[in-house]
Amino acid sequence: MVAMAKLLLVLAVAILTISMVESKIKETNNAEEQYQLERVNGQGGQKNGPGSLQSSQCPGQCSRRCSQTQYKKPCLFFCQKCCRACLCVPSGYYGNKGECPCYNNWKTKRGGPKCP
Repeated sequence: MVAMAKLLLVLAVAILTISMVESKIKETNNAEEQYQLERVNGQGGQKNGPGSLQSSQCPGQCSRRCSQTQYKKPCLFFCQKCCRACLCVPSGYYGNKGECPCYNNWKTKRGGPKCP
């Protein structure tokens, strides 16, 4: 009987420890995700500049941005992905990324620019 009580106590402690570790991992992941979002958006998650867009405006702005490239499909795909996240598309057909810090700072795994 005493052995059974000790086993239950050890089992309860193990379950509690696992639960606490899982909670800490989730907390860490949420903090990391928030940090990444703030880093991408620039300055603590603020909207980018006075010309911030609504997500419904992204297709039109990306059509303009990608109108002069020969790689329209990937340009539109990544532009719209970036626009939905950043709510900003730089002016012009190329460059001017300084107008949208989020758009400019979002990088691929290899460190290249994610947004056209």
